[in-house]
Amino acid sequence: MTRAQGATGGADPADARDDTTGRASGAGAGATGAPQRGSGLTRRQLLGASAALGGAAWVLRATVGPDSAQAGAPVPPGLPAGTELYQRVFQNWSGEIRTDQLWTCAPRTPEEVPALADWAHANGWRLRASGYRHTWAPLTVADRTPESARVLLVDTSRHLTALTADSPTTVRVQTGATMEALLAHLADRGLGLTACPAPGEITVGGVLAIGGHGTAVPAAGEVRPEGHGYGSVSNQVVRLTAVVLDPGSGRYVLRTFDRSEADSAAFLVHLGRAFLTEVVLRAGADRPLRCVSRLDIPASELFARPGTAPDGGLLGGVLGGVLGGGQGRGPRTFAEFVERDGRAEAIWFAYTDYPWLKTWSVAPTKPTASLAVDHPYNYPFSDSVPEPVARLAAEIVSGAWGSAPLFGQLQYLVAMVGLTGDLTQVLLSGGLLRGLLSGDVLTHLLAGGLRSDLWGPSRTLLQYVRPSTLRVTANGYAILARRADLQWVVSEFAAYYRELLATYQARGEFPVNGAVEIRVTGTDDPAQSGVPGARPPLLSALRPRADRPDWDTAVWFDVLAFPGTPGLERFARDLEQWLLRTFDGTRAGFRVEWSKGWAYTADAAWADQDLIGRVIPESLRAGGGPGWDEAVAVLDRHDPHRVFGNPFLDGLLR
Repeated sequence: MTRAQGATGGADPADARDDTTGRASGAGAGATGAPQRGSGLTRRQLLGASAALGGAAWVLRATVGPDSAQAGAPVPPGLPAGTELYQRVFQNWSGEIRTDQLWTCAPRTPEEVPALADWAHANGWRLRASGYRHTWAPLTVADRTPESARVLLVDTSRHLTALTADSPTTVRVQTGATMEALLAHLADRGLGLTACPAPGEITVGGVLAIGGHGTAVPAAGEVRPEGHGYGSVSNQVVRLTAVVLDPGSGRYVLRTFDRSEADSAAFLVHLGRAFLTEVVLRAGADRPLRCVSRLDIPASELFARPGTAPDGGLLGGVLGGVLGGGQGRGPRTFAEFVERDGRAEAIWFAYTDYPWLKTWSVAPTKPTASLAVDHPYNYPFSDSVPEPVARLAAEIVSGAWGSAPLFGQLQYLVAMVGLTGDLTQVLLSGGLLRGLLSGDVLTHLLAGGLRSDLWGPSRTLLQYVRPSTLRVTANGYAILARRADLQWVVSEFAAYYRELLATYQARGEFPVNGAVEIRVTGTDDPAQSGVPGARPPLLSALRPRADRPDWDTAVWFDVLAFPGTPGLERFARDLEQWLLRTFDGTRAGFRVEWSKGWAYTADAAWADQDLIGRVIPESLRAGGGPGWDEAVAVLDRHDPHRVFGNPFLDGLLR
């Protein structure tokens, strides 16, 4: 029922969510104008009703060949011989970006892409890599891009999917391969990653484009094994191949960059301003994980201000000890769980008091109480939306926005039953909730077994979001801070979020109907790549601050809601401005999560020109050292014609 972690698709940030993580670009409307996510409520309600449920009505992915009577736009002239060409609607994860049928091609080999780039430059077209379109931000194309636009989508997911061993601890992967295929390949070789985005159906190229991440920092006493890292997936790259302009010939070519080359740092997170065809990634010996879920700690305690959390009492101590494998008083605050296990995620359904807390810990052997799993996607109640959740979601996006508190309670109870089998709160709930959670529904939720304590190879517990989950929109931010300030960061956010939600509710407004998601990672330490002379990804939200080496931790916040929710953009704007005031670089620093929503006005995301033109670039300039300006210059030097770009990126990366 939650979407979890964005990434982007193809070699571009528009993978379906992976794109990483949309609306439009520039300063006007439509294909060349500012994103209009806050407008057109009737149309968006229609989209939201289908997108929210991830059903066939959302997909609408029919393709039209160039000779079909349905093909409306003229065929692009003079394409390289053998180009596999068709028209296709681009629609992103949340349904907020939907274009006309756009010309699309699917190169069979990496060598076809430079020829396409030469063609695009000669004919005034632009190329946009595309995969599974797991995206929100307008990094690939704008909403309502017309079929007349001189944009050619390049689908990497059809053919550019090869995976081969490059060395005993590295893998050569083409950028159209899915993250699920990558982790399966590594697992077959006894390898794994410390953390990664939760969805499996996103492309490797999309994940890299936006600096996709999971949730992990070193636990107390944990020593980082060789090949593992605690930052973004981009930081695991040791070599990459990109399509760049050869200054001598004036033609586009494939060029391989070693991680030790200075220019490679601009390509590791490129937001769609480059096209990668292949990378070599480093991995380490796989470490089996134990994933424990609990819903018994109130938000007031889990997110308490440092030094103010009440003692969990006998029950809290027993549960903490049993579920955590420890003795005595178990953790009760978010920072305490992170300190013990190193890996944690909180999913806090709107208008509820008890978050769903997941923690992962390294466990070489199966704990007695754990259920062993050998495949990913182990939360069926979340992947296959239960009928009452689907029904209420459809009512909300059809206009029953005031049902958001009921929807939050319903999601919480479904998670409680599916994870623990505890029916107590269902029986104690109001008549409406009891009516929604009928005997048949409860039987279905319990049929797959309890999922609160799982153990298995890392990939089986790191990937847990299917495309069939609820389709929601999301904002996203990373707060860089000292590890010692983790609980302070979380507590400040939680207190303000709860206060803001209550303020809106008092006015009869319900701008949030999803959940808050909180994760924690390390920063992109280039030494973890194992390549001497490596530099961190220049545009990564996890790039360390040169002047603040003590800021070794990033806290990620996402707020989820159905597209078209009234007041959502205003709420997101209020929250964003508070984040900027609170984490202003004094005790912690602010950065955006590229794949999600940011730069809010009261009406739209990706529309605040001060954030786009000043605040966001400064967040990656602050502290000195290479960063924003070098990345823009390198990408421009290797693609001076901006074949790989769009109007929104033209305005952002300047």
